[in-house]
Amino acid sequence: MVVGRRGRRPAGGGVPLTFEVIAETLRERIRSGGLRPGDTLPTQAVLMREFGAASLTVQKAMALLKQEGWAVSRPGKGAFVAHHDHAADDADDLDGLEATAPVGGTAARVETLERELAEAVQQIADLRARVQALESGSGERGH
Repeated sequence: MVVGRRGRRPAGGGVPLTFEVIAETLRERIRSGGLRPGDTLPTQAVLMREFGAASLTVQKAMALLKQEGWAVSRPGKGAFVAHHDHAADDADDLDGLEATAPVGGTAARVETLERELAEAVQQIADLRARVQALESGSGERGH
C-alpha cells in the first residue's frame, strides 16, 4: 500500500483524502502549465464548489501546497503559484518531491521573495527615473 505524505490513510483503503485530491489537482494544473508561476490560485469558494468540499478541507489542501513550495500567500491578495524549481524536475518522482518538500518549499519561498524584492527595487528605480525626467522636463518648460 502507498503511504501518503503524512503516513495516514483511511482505514481499509488507499483512496486519497479529499484535501490530497485537491492539492494534486492543483499541482497537475501547475505542471501542465494551466497555472503558471505568479498566477492566482482559485479561491477557497471556487475550490469548495468544484470539489464539493468543506472550507477546512480546502484550507488543508492549500496549507499542503504552501508547505511543499507550490503556493505562496500574499495577505489581502490571495494565494499564488510559487516560483519553484521542483515541479518540472520532479513531476514524476513524487517520493523525491515529498522527501525534499520542507527544504524545497522554503527555498522556493525564499527564491520568490528575492525575485519579488528585485522586481520592487527595479520598479522603484524606474519610477525614480520617470520622476526625475518629469521634473527636469517641467522645470525647463516653466522657465
